Amino acid sequence: MTETNKPEANKRTLTGRVVSDKMNKTVTVLIERRVKHPLLGKIVKSSKKYHAHDANDEYKEGDTVIIEECRPLAKTKAWKVVKLVEKSRSV
Repeated sequence: MTETNKPEANKRTLTGRVVSDKMNKTVTVLIERRVKHPLLGKIVKSSKKYHAHDANDEYKEGDTVIIEECRPLAKTKAWKVVKLVEKSRSV
C-alpha cells in the first residue's frame, strides 16, 4: 500500500502562496518565478495561478504551501496541496 500524502518522485511540485480560499475544497495558489529576460538579461518576475485541491478546507489566504500535480479533478484543477510550509500572519 502507498501513502496518499507522500509526494511521488515523478510528480512536479511547486511552492507558492494561497491568494484565495473562497471556493469549496479548492484554493488558488500564486507561483512566482524569477526568470532571466532572453534579450535584456534582466531578472524579471513572472507569476501564474493554479487551482489546487484542499479536501478539508484547512488552508487560508496568505499561507505558503507546496502543491503537487495529480490527475484532473475538475475543468481547471489538476493540482493538490501536499503540505503547509508557513502559516499566514493574521493581523
